[in-house]
Amino acid sequence: MDRWTKRVAAVTGASSGIGAACCKELVAKGMVVVGLARREDRLKELSQQLPPDQAKRFRYRVCDVSKEQDVIDTFAWIDKELGGADVLVNNAGITRQTTIISPGNSADLRAVLDTNVLGVSWCTREAACSMQRRKINDGHVVIVNSIAGHGVPIVPGMSLNMYAPSKYALTALTEVLRQEFLNAGTQIKITSISPGAVDTEIIDKALLEKIGQLPMLRAEDVADAISYCIQTPPNVQIHELTIKPIGEHF
Repeated sequence: MDRWTKRVAAVTGASSGIGAACCKELVAKGMVVVGLARREDRLKELSQQLPPDQAKRFRYRVCDVSKEQDVIDTFAWIDKELGGADVLVNNAGITRQTTIISPGNSADLRAVLDTNVLGVSWCTREAACSMQRRKINDGHVVIVNSIAGHGVPIVPGMSLNMYAPSKYALTALTEVLRQEFLNAGTQIKITSISPGAVDTEIIDKALLEKIGQLPMLRAEDVADAISYCIQTPPNVQIHELTIKPIGEHF
C-alpha cells in the first residue's frame, strides 16, 4: 500500500456495511478517505469510531449517487478540497422488496437502476475525468458487484427483481470501462468484486427467519479484498474477483 499513502480514495455507500468497512480499511492503511452516503449521522458516527490519527485523514460528504448533480458537485468538491480522488470504490447499492410483475412498482424498479447502474456510471465518469485532467495514470476504479451479476441465485420465497439485472449491467459495465480506458491510452485499472451473501443491512432479516440462516461473509472480508486488488503491481489488473462464504449453496 506504500504508493497509496496519503492519496485520496472516494467510497460510496459509506454509511454502513461494506462501504464503512472499506473506509476503515483504507484509512488504516494510510490513505485519505472520503466517505460518501445519504445518511450524514452515520458518516459522523463512522468518523468518531476512528482512532484520532486516522480520523484526521477521513472526510465525508452527503451524496445521493442516484442524483447526477449530487455526484458532479461532490467530485468537484473532492477536486477542490483534496486535489482529487485516485481510487474510487463504487459500493452504493440498494434493493427493493417487490417482484418485476407486481403492479405499481415503477418507482422501486427505477430506484434500483438509478442507484446501482447510473450512480456507478456517474461516479466513475467524474472520477475518471478528474484523473485524466490531473494526468493520473495509475488510478483504480472498483465496482462492488455481486454473484447475482453472473447468475441469478434461487432464493426460496424471494425475487431478486431488478437487483440481479442491475448487477448483470455492472458486469458488462466493467468490461466496457476496461475497453474505454484502453482506448483512452490510460492505465487506470478497473475491478469488479462479486461477493456472495454478506452480513449487512441489505440482507432482509425477515427472509432469514423464513428460510433459515445462510453462510455469510463479513463486510470486512470484502473490504480486505478491495485493499488487495488495489495493491497489485502496475502490470496486473484483477478484472473480476468472486468471493463466497464457505458453505454457500448458490
